[in-house]
Amino acid sequence: MGIGWGGMSVAVVSGAAGLIGFEAARLFAARGLQIAGIDNDMRAYFFGAGASNLRNRHRLERDVKGYTHFADDIRDRDAMSRIFNRFGGDIAVVIHAAGQPSHDWAAREPLTDFEVNATGTLNLLELTRRHCPEASFIFTSTNKVYGDTPNRLPLRELETRWEMPADDPRFAGIDESMSIDGTLHSIFGASKTAADLMVQEYGRYFGMNTVCFRAGCLTGPAHQGAELHGFLAYLARCAVKGTAYTVHGYKGKQVRDNIHAEDLVEAFWQFFLKPRRAAVYNIGGGRQANCSMREAIALIEREAGRALDWSYSEPARTGDHIWWISDLQKFHTDYPGWQLRHGIEDIVAELVAAQRERRS
Repeated sequence: MGIGWGGMSVAVVSGAAGLIGFEAARLFAARGLQIAGIDNDMRAYFFGAGASNLRNRHRLERDVKGYTHFADDIRDRDAMSRIFNRFGGDIAVVIHAAGQPSHDWAAREPLTDFEVNATGTLNLLELTRRHCPEASFIFTSTNKVYGDTPNRLPLRELETRWEMPADDPRFAGIDESMSIDGTLHSIFGASKTAADLMVQEYGRYFGMNTVCFRAGCLTGPAHQGAELHGFLAYLARCAVKGTAYTVHGYKGKQVRDNIHAEDLVEAFWQFFLKPRRAAVYNIGGGRQANCSMREAIALIEREAGRALDWSYSEPARTGDHIWWISDLQKFHTDYPGWQLRHGIEDIVAELVAAQRERRS
């Protein structure tokens, strides 16, 4: 690692005030890197003032020594160039966590969605190649690159969830061999797939250390959950505030694995210590941290000590998964020192406590 501004190596973190960027900035700073955080609070534009990340930005500026914030848009190539020019070859890692994250919102403004998710990613990749080609480029991708292919799995309906047969090899989770072709991605899934492929191509074609973490549901107490994104955090918010919640499709039995932001950024750190070229990993809570929508409601109600006001709408969201659990074997094999530390009940308890704190 090079020696950067202030005598330290530099981590550029896009989406620094968002859930993953916030935790990445804190962890990489605690382990000795200077943080250049990029975040223009587009989450408030996407989902309204209640989803704003300004609270997280202020926490970083207050608590992380030497943190430098840039309220710039990753679509603005000139603004991004100024940041990379400032730190240059002292940048040891680029953690790209900025993005438009919602299926439904993407369909409202496809051009904005693609510009943020795909063009923004390309801007950061090209600037990394020009200014710090030895740096690791860590991209927060999504399991939506597989489109709705997981919905063709031989799922069985149980009392509270859809589930794979226990004797099916995919019972442990979906691995990286699943095709991304011949499937309905949604507009959001298509823009993230374009970015995912470009990150891989910069690794293969230009020999850069790049990785795509194809995540399921990301969560944690720093998440500003909104109706269109961040279902578990938003469920906790609705339970604490007494807000009505609508479950969409699949009888409320759709299954998601949930990975705590701290566990994900620890995976980022492991990759940073031992980088690879054009790596791809499915990442999530796996069998340790997953739940159906109905099971999530029961967990939230128990932790909040009150019933959730929820209703059911039959149509499912376009391209939505019926069942997703990540197979973590590939990442465990390459990075055996990494382990999940948060189970689903721990996650729910943190989310409810965080919402109570904000409410008070």
